[in-house]
Amino acid sequence: MEVEDFLNGQVILIDKPLKWTSFQVVNKLRGALKKRFKIKKIKVGHAGTLDPLATGLLIICTGKFTKRINQFQAETKEYTGTFTIGATTPSYDLETEIDQVFPTEHLTEELILKTTRKFIGEIEQFPPIFSAIQKDGVRLYDLARKGESVEIKSRKTHIYEFKITRIELPNIDFRVVCSKGTYIRSLAYDFGKSLNSGAHLSALRRTKSGDFNVKDGVSPNAFVESIFKDEERS
Repeated sequence: MEVEDFLNGQVILIDKPLKWTSFQVVNKLRGALKKRFKIKKIKVGHAGTLDPLATGLLIICTGKFTKRINQFQAETKEYTGTFTIGATTPSYDLETEIDQVFPTEHLTEELILKTTRKFIGEIEQFPPIFSAIQKDGVRLYDLARKGESVEIKSRKTHIYEFKITRIELPNIDFRVVCSKGTYIRSLAYDFGKSLNSGAHLSALRRTKSGDFNVKDGVSPNAFVESIFKDEERS
């Protein structure tokens, strides 16, 4: 592809690696495109943040297609991952250390499967304090890392499917199809609470967003290599 293709607009499907921020992916691709085509400026953005500890589908838009980011963000998402039962963390995932432990002896497969039904449909959840939501222009995770307490309002979200795919306590694998704005970390926390125990998210992968599938994605490095190979062939 030529520079005009990226300036006019492209959708790039990235399979985000573990520990990369979504911002790092955008920077990597923007820097590569500027270098490859020897241009000073190009718009590049992503349609929906993935936490550093999550992997999977990140939709990247370039040029004029950045105007379509809100449209892509509004699409239904699919995630797979793992809840670890019996312990919570302040961030609801592995970013922070375990702060409380809970009993798990009472848990049965029947109870676990039955509890998923409570979360189907429209639900209210509180976003994690360790999130990218802004309050007075400051990201909540920046306030949380400083130890500042913040009042967070609940928000409505919709869970279309919630399936348990493996139970091997303390780990429970799942698949969730949900609306925009759903926090799977909050789902993990609330799910543990409904089991009269505790839980945190120990693995997460976004597999689909709208009609896009992570199977069609490439790593950031693979994309960069591909555009420079194009240069060699031209």
